[in-house]
Amino acid sequence: MSKAFIASVLQDSLECTGVAANRAAADLIDAIVHELKTSGGFTLPSFGTFTVRKTKARKALNPRTGEPVKVKAGKTVRFKASPSLKKDV
Repeated sequence: MSKAFIASVLQDSLECTGVAANRAAADLIDAIVHELKTSGGFTLPSFGTFTVRKTKARKALNPRTGEPVKVKAGKTVRFKASPSLKKDV
């Protein structure tokens, strides 16, 4: 799914211009990102839950050369599908 796909669905549903649909799609994505940053999680009912998790620093291998590389600690976003989404898919 892309931002363009979300914008086209909004445009068809709301019968608005493409510019307004693109702006609405961008605002929706920005709101989701802001919620993930501030609270660490976001739930869409009947769809699923997004959570922010911390990753530990670790050693990995460079696939091209095979030599060890240090990977810094960071954050990643995880998704857990709701039971109704699992049932529908």
